[in-house]
Amino acid sequence: MGTDSVRAGTAGAPPRRPAREHKRQVNRPLGPIATRSPRGLSRSHRLGLRVAGAGLLAATAAIHLDLYLTGYRTIPTIGWLFLVQVITAFLLAAAVLALGSKIVAAAGAGFAMATLGGYLLSVWAGLLGFTEVRTTAGISAGIAEVACFAALAVLALAPAAHPQPPGSAAAGHGPLARLPGAGWAAVVASAAALVVLGVSVAQAGGLPPAAAGSLKTANIAGVTVLTNTKGFTLYLFAPDTASKSNCNGSCAAYWPPVTGTPTAGPGVTGRLGTIVRSDGSTQATYNGHPLYTYIGDTHAGQANGDNLNLNGGLWHEVTASGAQHP
Repeated sequence: MGTDSVRAGTAGAPPRRPAREHKRQVNRPLGPIATRSPRGLSRSHRLGLRVAGAGLLAATAAIHLDLYLTGYRTIPTIGWLFLVQVITAFLLAAAVLALGSKIVAAAGAGFAMATLGGYLLSVWAGLLGFTEVRTTAGISAGIAEVACFAALAVLALAPAAHPQPPGSAAAGHGPLARLPGAGWAAVVASAAALVVLGVSVAQAGGLPPAAAGSLKTANIAGVTVLTNTKGFTLYLFAPDTASKSNCNGSCAAYWPPVTGTPTAGPGVTGRLGTIVRSDGSTQATYNGHPLYTYIGDTHAGQANGDNLNLNGGLWHEVTASGAQHP
């Protein structure tokens, strides 16, 4: 009877599993939540950053090439630096697009930030004797450089994501959610650079208009040209008329108008006069040509603006006779 009672009491109980099998059950993985991989960028996100970074590098190169061809090539030292920047940017853009390695991406990011730094330095205090002014092209290049740095820095710093099993918890995360701390540092640095750029261009401006004063003449490269009181060459703008200046806005930043009523100094025999500009200021004229200086002339005795096609038309130095010098 005792034996039957024991059997009856255990007949409905589940059979015991061996201890080893129970241990294996406890240590078994719990599913997708327990196998989540470290954060990183997916292959498609990395490809997007490669294309964006290369495109932005090429865009900055194109802007600088346009500036170089339309006048910056005449500025001492700055001119050939612009050409070096153009060539380097195009080469880096091709390398980023073709290779996409972290080293190349880091080089592209550093180059973009260095170019932006040079621009900001030239705006703040001048660079190699040249002071940059606020222009649409300069602002556009600066914004493109910040965006380029952001894309390539993240590409260089963020690791690649490991493949995720379908339905895993990490599969639906966007690119920002996948960024590690180093990637976020690049994003923060880019935002800070954009703020500095905005403050810098807001405070920057063009060179102040040159007061007419007493005009005089000087011999530059065998030609007797008209200069202002400080000896800087004066220019005329082909699209102007005898009563109207067609150089305003960013054009006037590159070509500061000569303002006020001029007087004749040594060698000046032409007809002096004035016109009223669109902003209400008075601009000096010579033989019916409104007069300008050029930002690319950094000291007296230069005529870097002669025969340039810039800001919508041709520019010529003003000769003492008032005739256009070929």
